[in-house]
Amino acid sequence: MNVSDFDYDLPPELIAQKPLPGRSESRMMVVDRQTGTISHEHFQAFPDFFQKGEILILNESRVIPARIWGKNADKEIEFLFLKELQPGTWEVLCRPAKRVRPGDHIDFGTGFSGDVIDSGEEGQRILRFPDSDVLEELKKRGYAPLPPYIKRKLEHKDLRTFDIERYQTVFAQEEGSIAAPTAGLHFTPDLLKRLQKNGTGIGRVSHHVGLATFQPVRVDLVEEHRMLEERYSIAPATADLINHTKEEGGSITAVGTTSVRALESAVEEARVKAGNGSTRLFIYPGYKFKVVDRLLTNFHLPRSTLLMLVAALAGYDLIMETYREAVKQQYRFYSYGDCMLII
Repeated sequence: MNVSDFDYDLPPELIAQKPLPGRSESRMMVVDRQTGTISHEHFQAFPDFFQKGEILILNESRVIPARIWGKNADKEIEFLFLKELQPGTWEVLCRPAKRVRPGDHIDFGTGFSGDVIDSGEEGQRILRFPDSDVLEELKKRGYAPLPPYIKRKLEHKDLRTFDIERYQTVFAQEEGSIAAPTAGLHFTPDLLKRLQKNGTGIGRVSHHVGLATFQPVRVDLVEEHRMLEERYSIAPATADLINHTKEEGGSITAVGTTSVRALESAVEEARVKAGNGSTRLFIYPGYKFKVVDRLLTNFHLPRSTLLMLVAALAGYDLIMETYREAVKQQYRFYSYGDCMLII
């Protein structure tokens, strides 16, 4: 397939800049892939689409405040801290990258500085911090790693606090993501209780959102794209819950594309295997799903691997129709926007 097949027109005003006041107030498009019908709900109706014995899988990875500014020879540089490679050594992105080279010393403020020791293939830099607890420093100084289509002015300190809280799911646990698993942003503790009261089983995975999730597709043919690596973990209890449910004929609903990739990457001999792993799995139309039956997801960027994954589950023609309908009905798009339930 051509990457251009996954293009669509989106008016800029439909890109959500802030979440709605209440997490569960978002609209929810419901897409039935068997009948091809599209209906319009609100997310508060989400539990109504579940029956006793069905399973919902959440990604409980926690977003770190990974965006921070530092100085290199008095020139201000924006940094995005990607992951810790070993104690005191971090992989980062920086902008403008040409101003950051191995041997440079970067000052992030009083008591927090590091040295550039290497460069990566995708423009990353490797920084060493021999005297700092980097994660604790990021928590004190960093900003939520919002995607570039969400506009913020740094002088608005109240928005820093707001985004650190709202660009995080209520069930987040293990720190490690540089972007939120945004389909999970709609949930509240009360809505999760409603699901459990209905008899819906809830399992949790941890898939740390990294560069692969928002990696641009720079080739013309979908099949030629190569995903970067991301880490995930699946607890034994979650694997057992999924495997038992599948054996009993129940359905598995993944919350977010990262949950999908974690589950589909962990299959061995038709069963989900517990443990830690890493994945470069790229899901696009033609992929045969082994675990996931249904999906809750937000609306994704044109030409993105996330849109391709959704099209693999629901069908290309139907998904492109839903996106045209979402624009027509003025849904709110992307990270802080509305959602879609594919059943």
